[in-house]
Parts: sequence; structure tokens; C-alpha cells
Amino acid sequence: MKAKLYLLTILCGLITGCDYIEDDERLIALDDTPVVPTTVMKNVLLEDFTGQRCSNCPTGTEVIEELQEAYGDRLIAVGIHSGPLGFKGTATVKGLATAVGDEYYSHWGLEYQPVGLINRHGAVNYTDWPRAVREVMPLESVLKMSVTATVDGDQMAITVTEEATADFAGNLQVWVLEDGITALQTMPDGSNNREYVHNHVLRTPVNGTWGEPFTISRGSTLTQTLTQPVSADWDASQLSVVAFAYNDSGVEQVVKAKIVQ
Repeated sequence: MKAKLYLLTILCGLITGCDYIEDDERLIALDDTPVVPTTVMKNVLLEDFTGQRCSNCPTGTEVIEELQEAYGDRLIAVGIHSGPLGFKGTATVKGLATAVGDEYYSHWGLEYQPVGLINRHGAVNYTDWPRAVREVMPLESVLKMSVTATVDGDQMAITVTEEATADFAGNLQVWVLEDGITALQTMPDGSNNREYVHNHVLRTPVNGTWGEPFTISRGSTLTQTLTQPVSADWDASQLSVVAFAYNDSGVEQVVKAKIVQ
């Protein structure tokens, strides 16, 4: 098809009255047949199993910040407060650990923190995150995904769209995250910092602990709409959503978007 279009472009330069339209997505010539880019790079999901009582976890966060500076939006981190060093809070001290975080921690058979999953290819110590992320970055995905979310009052509306360049079967998972949470954190020197700012904190799954099954065939587009109540203890201006498709081979694609109020 490309050879046909290149030839057509040359002919259009020699013959008057030949029109074509070119944009970022496709080139349309006389036969009105689009050429759609098929290469979609795979974004990287870093599930950071962390805890407010974990003295090494702030160092893990620094590694994440360095990776985000290097890779930008293609590196999507989620802080899953959980496990033995997680803290669910008291009447006077805010806790960020959740029951679903503990379920994930147990499911993956984790034994320490901070530890992460890189596109769900097994547990990786935070010191090895740069290597593991670097190995995944050059990979292509069969899915092009997008996600949008809006808040109206105390209700969130989320739309996820997937386009497939090959058949895919797996699960779609959607999570709500919150940035800018000031809460207790044990620091590397053993002190307790009550003014520590926690980012990309997992607040809740939207469509179940493990998401919902979905299949999509090559060349198809699938759009799904979900809703989620906004908890009174969340700051709506700091919320975002993460959507990712995964199966037994790991995470196929992941995207993130700020929630629009």
C-alpha cells in the first residue's frame, strides 16, 4: 500500500487536478484508502509496593522520580500502600494502606518493601527498577489506549478506549490515584516525617480488584464507560485514573489521565 501511495504522490506532482490530504494519522489519495500507523509503543506500569512505616520507601520514590524525568508519561507509577509496613491510620494520624493493597501484596507473594512489579513481569527490588524499565521501553504493544475522566459533584465518569492492531484477550483494570497527600512517613534515618508528600497513591479499583475480562479483535475499537463515587476524604483536584490491559503475559498497555472537574 505504501508503494502505491508513493507512486501516486509522484504522479500528483506531474498531473494537475490531483488532490490528497495528509495529517498525523493517515494519507488519503485518489482511492480514499487510509494508511494508519501500526506501531504503538508499550508504556510501562510500575506498581510500587510501599508503606508509611518503610524507611527505604522514600529512596524508592526517588528512583521513580528519576525514571519519570527520563521517560516522561511513558512511565506510569502507582503507589500501593500495603503489607507489613503499610499503615491504615488512627483517629488522629492519616493512613494510606488499603485492604485491596494488602490483597495485591499477598497475591504476588511479596516479602519486603519497597518492591515493584514492572508490567507484571515479576517482583523487582527498587535498586533494579531502572534496568527493568529500560528493558521494557523498546517493546511494542498491540493496543492503542486512551482514558478520560470527569467529576460531576460526587460522581466520576471514566471512558476507556482501546484500538487493536492484533487480537487481544485479557482484563481491563481501572484505578483511581491521588497526588499531593501530606501524611506520616518513616524516613531513611529512622525519623518520622509528618509533612511528607505522597504521590500516585492507589485509592481504589473502579471495576473490581482484578478488573473485568475483555477481548478485542484486530482492527477493532472498543469503548467502555465506568462510574466511581468520589470519597469525601479525597481531594478531587488531585485525582487521576490509570487504565491498563493485562493477561498472563503481563501488562499489554497502560495509560493515565488527570480527572477534569
